[in-house]
Amino acid sequence: MDAAAPLPPLPEDGLRRVLCVVAHPDDMEYGASAAVAAWTEAGWEVTYLLLTRGEAGMAEPPESVGPLREREQRSACERVGVTDLRYLGHPDGMLEGTLALRRDIARVIRQVRPDLVLTANFEVEAYGGLNQADHRVAGLAAVDACRDAANPWVFRELAEQEQLAPWSARAVAIVGHPQPTHARAVGADHVEAAVASLQAHAAYLAHVTGHPAPEVLIPAILAQGGAAAGTEHAVVLRVVDLGGLGGEE
Repeated sequence: MDAAAPLPPLPEDGLRRVLCVVAHPDDMEYGASAAVAAWTEAGWEVTYLLLTRGEAGMAEPPESVGPLREREQRSACERVGVTDLRYLGHPDGMLEGTLALRRDIARVIRQVRPDLVLTANFEVEAYGGLNQADHRVAGLAAVDACRDAANPWVFRELAEQEQLAPWSARAVAIVGHPQPTHARAVGADHVEAAVASLQAHAAYLAHVTGHPAPEVLIPAILAQGGAAAGTEHAVVLRVVDLGGLGGEE
């Protein structure tokens, strides 16, 4: 494709359920939640799976920060129409790419049975610097778990003990990737919802020195995506077809 050509839209025929797998509260709120707002508005089922509670992300003790960040994430979800918010409870700042983590994510994939699994950039270098360790572990574990969830001979106990049949998602989408392949155009109301979702993390943002105001940062991110897509605002994604993208139910 010509580098100057607009990114094609995400094929959405047959997509109705999305599972978003990220490391921390607030990870979905840097642009991706605008697409979520558009999907929930269209009647899609969107589940957030957070691998940690973000309890190590502020100056206060983790035992008080964890519940605070859970409340802020719940509020953020409400702004974009997400009612299914789940946590795995792995330790914040110390995520490990273990078989146990892959099994935990694969379990939720089999429970939710998503058409699309969305996760965040897991490259070593990202967002103008070195990517945080939890982000790298979370994204790689999420894409690995997609295969695990579809393979009847991996984590056999999920089927044999928990009656969770294998499930194949149609595609994986990676938000924040430096080489996006597709875009999801969003409207002004979705941009506003995304801004509000990040604003919901008020206590956390107050601890981040020099953090841009959400009402400035989020429209700028989505406008940059729109420029790549030939629209006013868009969420850009690197999409990997797992064999069913755009297929019918």
